[in-house]
Amino acid sequence: MNKLTDLLSLREGEDNKEKTLEGVIKNISFKGANLWILACAILIASVGLNVNSTAVIIGAMLISPLMGPIVGAGFALGIYDFDLLKKSLRSLLTATLVSLTVSAVYFAVSPFKEVQSELLARTSPNIYDILIAFFGGIVGVVAVTRTEKGNPIPGVAIATALMPPLCTAGYGLATGQWTFFLGAFYLYCINCVFIGIATFLIVKYLKYPAKRQVDDRQQKQVRLTITLLTAVMLIPSAYLAFSLYREQQFLKNADLFIENEFASKGYTVIFKKSSFTPAKKTLELAFLTKRFSKKEINHLDSLMEKNRFLKGTDLVIRQDTTDRFSALKGDILNQIKGTENQINAKDVKIAQLEKQLAENSFDNVKILKESRILYPSLHALSISNHKLVNEKDSIIQITAVLYEADKDLKPEEKEKFKSWLRQRLSLKNVELYRKQ
Repeated sequence: MNKLTDLLSLREGEDNKEKTLEGVIKNISFKGANLWILACAILIASVGLNVNSTAVIIGAMLISPLMGPIVGAGFALGIYDFDLLKKSLRSLLTATLVSLTVSAVYFAVSPFKEVQSELLARTSPNIYDILIAFFGGIVGVVAVTRTEKGNPIPGVAIATALMPPLCTAGYGLATGQWTFFLGAFYLYCINCVFIGIATFLIVKYLKYPAKRQVDDRQQKQVRLTITLLTAVMLIPSAYLAFSLYREQQFLKNADLFIENEFASKGYTVIFKKSSFTPAKKTLELAFLTKRFSKKEINHLDSLMEKNRFLKGTDLVIRQDTTDRFSALKGDILNQIKGTENQINAKDVKIAQLEKQLAENSFDNVKILKESRILYPSLHALSISNHKLVNEKDSIIQITAVLYEADKDLKPEEKEKFKSWLRQRLSLKNVELYRKQ
């Protein structure tokens, strides 16, 4: 037991308690450089959420100074320093308001307001977020109390993720989506509370001396406050975690049900839609050729009732008649129209390119043979259209004829050749150039 106690002890490598407390107090206040760093970190995190970049969000979490007042509040509770607690809470409130303001302003002026997966991930906290915050807080405060601080601090900043929920709450404020704001702010509160509780427990375990003597009544009040905060955070998150578990099990069992009862029997499923809410579960299916009788549908309903995760699910089978087509018609027509529009646009583009190609294409070989009857000294000929801008900024189209000959044509031969080309090609502006 002594060996086990020594193995698990946090005494070895512990820094001086007064020195540790000084460092904690030093990181509490938010003014000057700390406030600028916080505002920039919030802006970076908001951009990361806006463009759905995990790397940018992680970078913002690493430079965020938000952990300071939360750890300070945990230390203050542990040593019963209520002045330090008030200072920590004031700093945390200031940091929270600044963060919400900066993120809300950014999302208000940003032209991109689409909901990204990184934003959605911060709107539905559950009990697993509590576990992350609590154990991340333990790692953080243990690292703070060590002589060698080591590498855990950056990892704690990433794992507990204080910045993204605040930015998501700012997004909810900027766009008027209150479910986003409440869900994200609840996650932020979970992180703050359980990091603080973890800090309080480690401070008590390491027996930091109390700042002041407190009686049993005051100690009881502190414990009661912590218990109430834990319950307030724990109960809703446990319910949300249970709802998430039920939804995942419903989707998993619905896929297994479809595989066992339909796909394995050769029935081709062409449409599947499943929805889950605590009040209602629905599984909607449509098949390529299979039609189910009323008796078969009742049998399928009875099979679903035997599965505890599918029990109470409304099974809707769209038969290959008007009800199925009415359910799918809108999607199919939209797809057809979209495809037709794409094809029409491509056809128009092809026609335009073909017209341009026809206007700029000449049968150089044939024209060269005809030209050599008039001018046997010609060896090669190339014809192409060009657009020029004159002094009046108007566009003039000319046809340039580049020829190769043993010797240059005489002026009267050139004029005669140009007249022949204009007549032969049905063009107005023809210019001759000899290849040197």
